[in-house]
Amino acid sequence: MPRYWDLVPGVGAVPEWAADDAARTRAIARLQALRRGLREEPGAPPPRTPGTLVLGSWNLREFDSPKGGARLEESYAYIAEIVSRFDLVAIQEVREDLRALRRLMARLSDQWDYIVSDVTAGTAGNSERLAFLYDRRKVRFNGLAGELVLPPVRVRGETVPVTQIARTPLMAGFQVGWTSFVLTTVHILWGDDKAEPPQRVEEIRQITTFLRRRTEPASSRPSDSADAAPPIDNFILLGDFNIFDEQSKTFRVLTEDGGFTVPDGIRALKGSNALQNRKYDQIAYRAQPRRFAATGAGGTFDYYRYVFTDADADAYRAVQQGIGSFREWRTYQMSDHLPLWAEFRVDFSDDYLAEAAAASG
Repeated sequence: MPRYWDLVPGVGAVPEWAADDAARTRAIARLQALRRGLREEPGAPPPRTPGTLVLGSWNLREFDSPKGGARLEESYAYIAEIVSRFDLVAIQEVREDLRALRRLMARLSDQWDYIVSDVTAGTAGNSERLAFLYDRRKVRFNGLAGELVLPPVRVRGETVPVTQIARTPLMAGFQVGWTSFVLTTVHILWGDDKAEPPQRVEEIRQITTFLRRRTEPASSRPSDSADAAPPIDNFILLGDFNIFDEQSKTFRVLTEDGGFTVPDGIRALKGSNALQNRKYDQIAYRAQPRRFAATGAGGTFDYYRYVFTDADADAYRAVQQGIGSFREWRTYQMSDHLPLWAEFRVDFSDDYLAEAAAASG
């Protein structure tokens, strides 16, 4: 469970709570409400079990930058409470300064660890990082980690470099029980405020084409491909794709051209942003049968029903300067995205034993 031992006055309370009884009381009440919501709301992640993987993806807006004002201590406690319900979660928009990520990790138990990418340089990179947070009691990092760099291509008989992804995707390998898998998390370029800007479509196309080839046998890859690496059996692509809806070309490139499957529970959602009207975030996979499979369960959790509610607006305005639109301000405390999750089956012991019994006679 997350740490909030510092909520008790006089027992190492952080300055923000030690000096403000109202803030401490509010944080306690909101944590209680949040925990009830995580237990009872249909869209909350399911209980973690040995035979399943509860995988999450969450774009934490400007985590953390001065653009919207510093996050309050209670915000880290709320975020940690939500993250702790996953076995493994991909985080987007981690900024160059890692203090926010480290404060979040301090709120999680010692059993949690993380992998984080370097900052992507350039204006389009926005000084962002990507990260994976995982509970070591369930998930083991298998040593594979890297940033996705697109290989050169052949153009009119010559090998030429390609334009790289604006925010370099992060790739890492993990294992749960007998099941190993590779995750790649992305934050796709926004480009224009349209459903299908060419830059966004092209980034998704380049990534999915490259990753699809990595799941195929080397013998089936293009003859001019220099990639002879062994195929990856179980591959998950997740993050903020800035996909508007399933009718857009961005989604079709992911699922049809890329050959990735999105779990039914995620496809049934209206949206993954705070307004729940855009399908920006996605979790998609390619997997070997009877080794890794989606249960079909998936969803988003609307934490604004429990924390930073509209009823709290006046209380925050009384102590925080510069709050204009409360609903905009709170997205810099939590996010303008909701955490997205999908459940995967990772225990196929019974299937294996049944096969072994049949083979034995």
